[in-house]
Amino acid sequence: MKTIVFFNNKGGVGKTTLVYHFAYMLAELGYRSLAIDLDPQANLTSMFLTDERLQEVYDNENLRPTILESIKPLNRGISDIQPAHIENISEKIGLICGDLELSLFEDKLSSSWGNCLNRDEAAFRIVSSFYRVIVEASQRFKADFNIIDIGPNFGAINRATLIAADYVIVPMAADLFSLQGLKNLGNRLDNWHTEWEDRSNRNPEPSLILPVGKMKPLGYVVMQHGIKESRPVKSYLKWANRIPQVFREFVLKKTIIEEIKVEEDKYCISLLKHYHSLIPMAMESRKPIFLLKPSEGAIGAHLGAVKNAYLDFKSLTEKIIISINANL
Repeated sequence: MKTIVFFNNKGGVGKTTLVYHFAYMLAELGYRSLAIDLDPQANLTSMFLTDERLQEVYDNENLRPTILESIKPLNRGISDIQPAHIENISEKIGLICGDLELSLFEDKLSSSWGNCLNRDEAAFRIVSSFYRVIVEASQRFKADFNIIDIGPNFGAINRATLIAADYVIVPMAADLFSLQGLKNLGNRLDNWHTEWEDRSNRNPEPSLILPVGKMKPLGYVVMQHGIKESRPVKSYLKWANRIPQVFREFVLKKTIIEEIKVEEDKYCISLLKHYHSLIPMAMESRKPIFLLKPSEGAIGAHLGAVKNAYLDFKSLTEKIIISINANL
């Protein structure tokens, strides 16, 4: 079981769309994946589910089959976590639905983080709740990969999620604010790893399974970049070519020896194009852009773009798998 979080504290870069397509490409390559929506906006859930199913899920006030039901007893202080409901998206893709009310769990996670320093068992149960829910559900679904989508912030929900992750992938745009977000991310991951290491050593209950807090950065994906003749245009290169240095210095904490172009950087998982015209078709058909068919509007130049998208996401997914295997 390998758990991957896609995260950047700079929003609006296409992170959720990337997670969605990554899950489908894993299925294309024969892997089983469990997608977990821990962004209180629940955008990943809305991408996977039909409007009818979304209404069924969220109109059920008594027993809403989302991540919230798994942690609600713990949040109320009456019991521990409960097994999560898994939506079967396909034979190889499962989903733990997000919930807008998940944000109400933020304060309890925040106070529990501090209480772990006092060897408070209840605090450890709360901080490790996402991890333990994911482990149980992943084993039940027999997932090869757990893929987690979280919001663009450094709140307590994201901290509890990131310490549960083995690997972190950073989706980003080639612009000033994404570079600043990358600097913030690197420093925060480092701090959280150190803080969790200190806390986990204080756990008073040996039978309580806690996350390791590995959260190893695998690399970054530059989203929606402009291209001309299969190469990034000049305006994007100004920022894109600064990413390798910032990623090494602030995320990997490595010394920079020489300047590296983004296209040659081993930590650049992919430079993804912006498939403008395919997005509305994919949303209408409720499927990834690389699985669109002529009957769904993918004809002429669109059909060529669909084939190119398939190759792009296949290459991205294979590179992530190779990188994970190299880090085992």
